[in-house]
Amino acid sequence: MTGAPMDRREFVRVVGAAALAPLAGACAPPSESGDLPWPGYGDATVIDALSGPIQFNIPQQGLPLDEAAIEAVRSSGITAVNLTVNAQPSEGRSALEATDAKMAAWADQIAARPDVLRLVESVEDVRDAKETGRLGVIFGFQDGVPFEDDLERISDFHGRGLRIAQLTYNVGNRLGSGSLVPSDDGLTELGREAVARLDETRILVDLSHCGARTTLDGIEASTRPVSITHSGCNAVYRHPRNKNDATLRRLADRGGVVGIYLMPFLNEAGPPSAEDVVAHIEHALSVCGEDHVGIGTDQGIVPLDVGGDFQQRFDEVSAMRSTAGIAAPREDTVPYVPELNHPRRLETIATMLAARGHASPVIEKILGDNFLRLFREVWA
Repeated sequence: MTGAPMDRREFVRVVGAAALAPLAGACAPPSESGDLPWPGYGDATVIDALSGPIQFNIPQQGLPLDEAAIEAVRSSGITAVNLTVNAQPSEGRSALEATDAKMAAWADQIAARPDVLRLVESVEDVRDAKETGRLGVIFGFQDGVPFEDDLERISDFHGRGLRIAQLTYNVGNRLGSGSLVPSDDGLTELGREAVARLDETRILVDLSHCGARTTLDGIEASTRPVSITHSGCNAVYRHPRNKNDATLRRLADRGGVVGIYLMPFLNEAGPPSAEDVVAHIEHALSVCGEDHVGIGTDQGIVPLDVGGDFQQRFDEVSAMRSTAGIAAPREDTVPYVPELNHPRRLETIATMLAARGHASPVIEKILGDNFLRLFREVWA
């Protein structure tokens, strides 16, 4: 996909610097009904399978992290996040060069704030992040383009901390088809070889943005359980970025985990609600079972400030992505859930699940234990 249109993150950077005024430390009520926060949150291992300290789907401040972002991280109660560190080609740089720069920038940021951030390369590192009250940062790719020209790079990326790798973004690459490709031909031979290399290197395969056939091929090709770190359920709301029941069931049969996101791909119109999020979680539970469902918000920990000229800037980004043919349906809706627009949003989801009768051990699995088990099986 070298030379392919930039993804939203790169478009945002080109549009210009952000004017976010993060509401760090803000904590919305745990639920609309006024229920007290779920009491197990402080002790739980909380893993957001696609997130980061700052917003990345919309105009953002960038690095270094400011004190508002640091405070949001500290107050979130999140143990670890899967942080996207790959980048698309831009300004004369290849995907590999742009990715190298982004990985280095985040490595420098982690080294600069060891009191708040910890690079995660093993399950033991996740446990250490929990014990020390820091945010564990798992390096992840949302596209295989940085290594599609040379699979030997996979080992190099692993040495630099890569632990999760999505095979394709919305469009196709040399490994397979993305969710917006009209005709999904599944994994290519190179894609199958890439899966084998990722398995051998102990990097978790991610199929979130892959097309339907490529997703199923990825599940079957891997000798280890795989992930769909951030998606939704087609049975609840049909969307190219959501997965059908047969795919979710096969993922679970092979030991994988699906993370439900907080994107406008969960409902038909307007911003999704917290109830929409819970509906997708509960459907995934009914299809996959309690051992195979988690959360991958696709949101930064810093709350989204939609004031000022945000809407104008967001509309510019959405229009560019649409023109380039890489925008999924409903991307013109601001990508957040208003009731969950605070650092402790996962606590709110846990509180809602508890209010609906889900037992604490099940909630603990959804919050992080299921992804932690998956990491143990793949990384060890």
